[in-house]
Amino acid sequence: MIWLATFICCLGLIGAQVPFNHYVNNQRVIGGNDALPNTWKWQVSLQLDSYNEGLFSHICGGSIVDAFYIMTAAHCILSQDASQYRVVVGEYNLYEYDGSEQFITVEKIHVHPKWTGNLAIGNDIALLRLAQPVYDNGFIAIGNLPRPGEMLPHDFTCFITGWGIMDYEASSITPDILQESPIRVVEHSVCSQPEWWGSIALRSMLCAGGDGVVSGCQGDSGGPLNCFTDDEWRIHGVVSYGPSGRCNQFSKPTVFTRVSSFQDWLYSVIEGA
Repeated sequence: MIWLATFICCLGLIGAQVPFNHYVNNQRVIGGNDALPNTWKWQVSLQLDSYNEGLFSHICGGSIVDAFYIMTAAHCILSQDASQYRVVVGEYNLYEYDGSEQFITVEKIHVHPKWTGNLAIGNDIALLRLAQPVYDNGFIAIGNLPRPGEMLPHDFTCFITGWGIMDYEASSITPDILQESPIRVVEHSVCSQPEWWGSIALRSMLCAGGDGVVSGCQGDSGGPLNCFTDDEWRIHGVVSYGPSGRCNQFSKPTVFTRVSSFQDWLYSVIEGA
């Protein structure tokens, strides 16, 4: 989902069954490893029922930012029909029912008003209002956000998490278990240099990676960049885009929407509900 030339990648099909529709046909964060269970409690799987057949596909990640709200990328919104989406919170293994999951339908979609569909212009952020609130079953948590306007220093280590493909050149390799990997921030003055992302790396974006080893990839879009700041894990970024072709290219880091640039909008939607 995050590559400039690629906007749809359905990673697994989940069949609708009662009481839990959690059977998946197999199809990571590149350079990642299996996360420990019950670690990134705000991570969610955003899933789409493209044909209204009760069959949901994982399309993107997301983060719990309020009992009623999920934050994700605007480019993950492939349909304006909220009834076609659901989120799975407390998820760990996409292809098994672990007993920790909550399956919740989406009631309303809020895309940032300045999102144009052009990743290079930015504003790639959206909020999904849930039909019912998440509840604390020991496997979920509301994610903390950074300070408004906060920018991380060069080489600061964060963690990227998701169920995206593990090798772009072998795109059938997708994980069942949530993946994580440390990834280093590339400050704006570096990421905006011509040999990196140049002028399309905006200050409202956050770059991380670019070492040719670790990166996000298709299916990680909308998921969090998790950084330990001010004595808490905080969601500093939303996975937005990366290079077309191979995901983990040198000097082409994964680009995130910088959450600290959108605090006013986020709170206006959540508090205005």
